[in-house]
Amino acid sequence: MTATVTSPAGPTTTVRGRGSRQLAGTWPLLKLALRRDRVVIPLWVGVVALMVVSMPGSLKSVYSTAAERTELAHQMLTNSSLRAMYGPVFGDSLGALAAWRIGAYAGVFAGIMSLVVVVRHTRDEEESGRQEMVSAGMVGRRAPLTAALLAALVANAALALLITAGLAGQGSSGALALGLGTAGVGMVFATMAAIAAQLTESARLAKGLTGGLLGAAFVLRAAGDSSVSDGSSVLTWLSPVGWLENLRAFADERWWVLLLFAAAVTLQAATAYELAGRRDVGMSFLPTRPGPAAGRLGTAGALAWRLQRGSVLGWSLGFFAAGAAFGGVTKGATDLVGDNERTREIIERMGGQSGITDAFLATMVGMLGMVAALYVVQSVLRLHAEETSQRAEPVLAGAVSRLRWAAGHLLIAFGGAVLIMLLGGLGLTAGYGRSPGTILGACLVQLPAIWTIGALAVLLYGVSPQVAPAAWAVAGSALLLGWIGPALDLPDPVLDLSPFGHLPKLPGGEMTWTPVVLLTAIAAALTAAGLTALRRRDLTTG
Repeated sequence: MTATVTSPAGPTTTVRGRGSRQLAGTWPLLKLALRRDRVVIPLWVGVVALMVVSMPGSLKSVYSTAAERTELAHQMLTNSSLRAMYGPVFGDSLGALAAWRIGAYAGVFAGIMSLVVVVRHTRDEEESGRQEMVSAGMVGRRAPLTAALLAALVANAALALLITAGLAGQGSSGALALGLGTAGVGMVFATMAAIAAQLTESARLAKGLTGGLLGAAFVLRAAGDSSVSDGSSVLTWLSPVGWLENLRAFADERWWVLLLFAAAVTLQAATAYELAGRRDVGMSFLPTRPGPAAGRLGTAGALAWRLQRGSVLGWSLGFFAAGAAFGGVTKGATDLVGDNERTREIIERMGGQSGITDAFLATMVGMLGMVAALYVVQSVLRLHAEETSQRAEPVLAGAVSRLRWAAGHLLIAFGGAVLIMLLGGLGLTAGYGRSPGTILGACLVQLPAIWTIGALAVLLYGVSPQVAPAAWAVAGSALLLGWIGPALDLPDPVLDLSPFGHLPKLPGGEMTWTPVVLLTAIAAALTAAGLTALRRRDLTTG
């Protein structure tokens, strides 16, 4: 069958076959997607790859001898709490220990990267109305979905290549297995996000649904690994993150596990393509639930709460669960440190020079704070999403000033950080069984640094919506410095580039108010500057 299509911008083009028509325009859309993500994708890939390839060096500085690494692997056989966090150890080489320590988290980050890329170039484009204009040209029905999945494939292939090259010195087969497994997890959740983008009418809901499934996969893996020490639990095999660990990189690789990734990606991609062919642009199979008949959105703050309440609830539940998990592993981690002076030094550098238990708790509190900075950036950048999608224009056309509109979202962002840190502290208390006062106080001390990063996001957005996404790089850099900086023995001036590096190390350390007050003042000043810039600049026209 031959169809003739006339492009308004060029000569007549002959397209052969139904499949060709469905994919017409895929290559230009892929180039556009990669151009739009020319900063975001390299940033994601670079950060995740750096986390993975730096791990053998970090472990070597802590466990310098083969005997120490053998002892570590042996201790994992009986430490169910740490197996739940990191998974089982399948070997005592530096490569095997690196795969144990960072493999599951690398897979999770690859999954987050992939779902963001796919939803951004499918449902987000439809929700903003841009896809309808693109589809008016010579673009096939399934071309946008194909371009989005290819963009995710490019990102994951680059990640696999960097991991393989960076760990080749530990063993080429193991490096290839870990690289392909990490990319495999990413593509599983890329195709899962493609299905969610067909089912839902909202990009936010598509991301939330896929992110929830990713979190469930990690929980299944953790539950399975806590019960057995060899990754053979049924729960572990139900999780794509569990498939990555059962690939057993650097420990007699099980190459056949890659077939699970291939089968899942193929099946889910076929499902997404089938769904995409059965709906109109902008429509979905699960329509958005209509709002209440009686208006309850009388203020800009009420609207902001309505838009962000699902995110706040998800982060709150996640922080309580993470706090409980961190609290539960505190005793096991303390036993694991034992007489290893290098491990003790790293924990004390991250958590202060108090007793090892308090230092470990301080480290966990700091990790919660750095992750909470991601929540604040996400919540602040909801302003950016509302503006670029032109949903802010009808609100601001009424008797609502820009400052009132922005203040509603910022209240959710900065106030929500207080809520999720308190819930994280309650989770730590429940998991460890300690009185809540000390831990809750330590969690609240993290807020000035969290607010500072959020305030910088406000400033970037206020200056220009084009540079606003750079706030993710700021929050990611703070997380990276706090997570692997001490293990890499980075100098203090480098660690102090993060606002978290200036806070007192609680519990166990001495409370000093000067950095807390200064960071709070800096956050207030940056927020004021950002709001001033927002009030003076033009809103984007889309």
